Amino acid sequence: MKKQQGLPRSSSSRPRSLTDPLVSPLQFVNQETKIEDLETNHFVLVHGGGFGAWCWYKTISLLEDAGFKVSALDLAGSGIHLFDANDITSLPQYAKPLTDFLEKLDNTKKVILVGHDFGGSCISYAMELFPAKIAKAVFLAAAMVKNGQNTLHMFSLKQDGASDLMHQAQTFLYGNGKDQPPTAIDLEKSLLRDLLFNQSPVKDIALASVSVRPIPFAPAMEKLVLTDNYESIRRFYIETRNDNAISLSVQQIMCESNPPEKIFLLKGSDHCPFFSKPQALHKLLFEIARIPPIKNAANQP
Repeated sequence: MKKQQGLPRSSSSRPRSLTDPLVSPLQFVNQETKIEDLETNHFVLVHGGGFGAWCWYKTISLLEDAGFKVSALDLAGSGIHLFDANDITSLPQYAKPLTDFLEKLDNTKKVILVGHDFGGSCISYAMELFPAKIAKAVFLAAAMVKNGQNTLHMFSLKQDGASDLMHQAQTFLYGNGKDQPPTAIDLEKSLLRDLLFNQSPVKDIALASVSVRPIPFAPAMEKLVLTDNYESIRRFYIETRNDNAISLSVQQIMCESNPPEKIFLLKGSDHCPFFSKPQALHKLLFEIARIPPIKNAANQP
């Protein structure tokens, strides 16, 4: 595909490592930077399809050790949330744990939303509803749709071999009978490593293999309505170079079609950098948190 022009980019310069062993996150902190001086020190982590809050355990530890406040949520039918994925019939229902959290958030507080995979559509939906409570939105190898698009439309743009692997791994579930539309998508456990975790440590693959749940189908088909509320929030995209689930080319297409403020590239990362490149991901999240707010005469004293 044609190389993208005009969008500001950055990349992780860390050497490729399959394990990316954890070290003190304080090494990433500029000594002149104080967490309390940032626009917000609160990250809200939103998992992708089939995952849960459990997948962020390394990121939570690194951010909290650096002084950030972190909230990781289970969307409906995910993680330890009690709903059955086959019974979730809309995006608002699927994203309700996130919207409930933001609704209860103090009106004087703002957060940085981070959405992975299908979580990108969920944070977009939340951005439309609560623009005053969101300082920045980070799309991590995520669906970043435009008004009138749905998640499956964007994920169907695959132009390389990744689409074949995804199709092999997917099994449609029909909770309402075979004569009705699918209600959920399950992923073949034997293909998870190649599809999602091709650069991740064995222990994290083992955790995922017993924790991943079916993905509700209807929310992925639902078209988002996005207005100036969504557009008013600063967006950042983190691309994953060695991603077999959402190929780098598809991520670039989404960024070209719906340009964020800045794009970062995680080298040596599979679809799940919170497993495969936790230090590099932490460094980028910290860098995004440090970006100062844009001064606007209309809303600045």
